[in-house]
Formats: sequence, C-alpha cells, structure tokens
Amino acid sequence: MRLVRLATNRDGAEQETWGVEEDGTVRDVGSLLATCPTLMDAIEQWDSLASQLPSLIADAPVLDSSCKILTPVRSGGKIICIGLNYRDHALETGAQIPTEPVVFNKLPGTLCNPGEAIPLPQVSNEVDYEAELVVVIGKRAWQVREEEAEQYIFGYTCGHDVSARDWQRGRPGGQWLLGKSFPKFAPLGPYLIPQADIADPCNLRITMKINGETLQDSNTSQLIFRPAALIAYMTRCFVLEPGDVIYTGTPSGVGMARAPQRFLRPGDQCEVTIEGLGSLVNPVVQG
Repeated sequence: MRLVRLATNRDGAEQETWGVEEDGTVRDVGSLLATCPTLMDAIEQWDSLASQLPSLIADAPVLDSSCKILTPVRSGGKIICIGLNYRDHALETGAQIPTEPVVFNKLPGTLCNPGEAIPLPQVSNEVDYEAELVVVIGKRAWQVREEEAEQYIFGYTCGHDVSARDWQRGRPGGQWLLGKSFPKFAPLGPYLIPQADIADPCNLRITMKINGETLQDSNTSQLIFRPAALIAYMTRCFVLEPGDVIYTGTPSGVGMARAPQRFLRPGDQCEVTIEGLGSLVNPVVQG
C-alpha cells in the first residue's frame, strides 16, 4: 500500500489531505474521515484504521494531476541520521566499521518534497548525494529493547541525505550538523509503505541515478545496524515520537569517494529507488 501526504486545492485554498496511490491513480482518503484528515492522524490511529481502509479506498474520490505529493511527514519532527552504516560505504571511504551507530541530525527546514528542487548553497563546492532507506516512527518510543523495536516502526520511505562535504569534513570545527542542514537537504518520499507490507527491510535493492546514470547500486543487507538496533540504541538517550524519521545511512558510490570525485551540479536530476518503496526524484538548481 502506497500512502501519500497530499496538498489539494479546495475552494481556492491549498489544503492538506492524505490518500493512496496505485498505478498512477491517487485517491483522497483523508476527505472521507473527519477525525483523520491528515497522514499524521492516520499514523497515530493506524491500529483502528487499517481494517477499514479497503472499503474507504474503494469509496475515495480520485484526485486530478493538480494535487501535489508532499513529504510523508511534516516539518517539525526529528530528522535523525546514521553515518557509516553500510559496510561497502565504510570500506570505500577507508573508515573502520563502527562498533556503535554514528548518530547526527538535520535541522528543521531541510525536508524537501518529491519533485522539489534541491538548491546548491553559494558557500559550498562539494555537495554530495546519498540514497537512503528511511524509517518513519509510528509510536512513542523510550528505552525500547531491540527485540521489541519493530513494533514502533510505522513504515518505510525513500530518502536523500544531501551533504556539503566541505562543511561536513573540511572545516576546523570537525562537526557534521552544518554540512547536513542547508535548506532542502533532506528530500523524502514520495510514498510511505506500512511496515507490514515490507517482508524484510534489510534485503532491498537501493540505487541512486543522476541524469539516468547509476552511481549507487547496493542492497540494504549491507546495513551494519538494522532499524530495530538503531531504535533501541537511540531510545536509551532520547524519545522518538510518531512522525520522527531515521535516515539509516548510504551505500557505496558517493561522489566524494569516486575517482574523479563527482559532486552535484545545477541541472542534475537525482533519482533514489528502493525495491518496494518506489522512486524519489529531485532536480538540482543553483541556490
């Protein structure tokens, strides 16, 4: 089931709703539910809502092409990211395999809708691409054991962790936050796939194409720390809330590790594809 968060034009004003996409057709489920008009509402009420969905989808109106697919979650929640979480990526960068997750975050304002342009900052010449599997949290999680952690995952989506390497690695401060937090540096979506629809999130092909050329091609079986392990690790330190997202890391093939290096340029078209989750496409422009 491909859930989508949507912006539609009703009575001359843009309004948020949610629905289901199937074979290019988008149905507006949110318009039928006064108590569940947004995708965030659906996530929080999923246990009681899921059994009703087949009949709701059948009755839901079809939206025309003027509707806009948004990131599956709104801005304002946590955007947590994991570094060096693919064995093949750690090896290509010459880094040691981490013994604990490398955790950082992106600031509010980084979320970027499917199809929306990624602006290249004026102050960076080394903006890199990173295809990522993203976990969307469905229930409040605090001090969760690993064997129970999957029940706190609502679903999965495609993400792109855009990274200004000259601010991430090349500055004297030695931190990652600035290089990861330029505006629109966290494309996300377009579909949110419920956990029950993905048999094994750690056995999915993941690719990044730029202008049709495949630059990353790996499998989530390369993950060092599985989503459940990440949730258990992080919730020892902070609470995860519904709608928070975890970018789980990127595989090999990133621009900084290539010879010659390949960074994003104005006019590039980035396409993240994950098996079973769809494709996330964003153009690149000069900011």
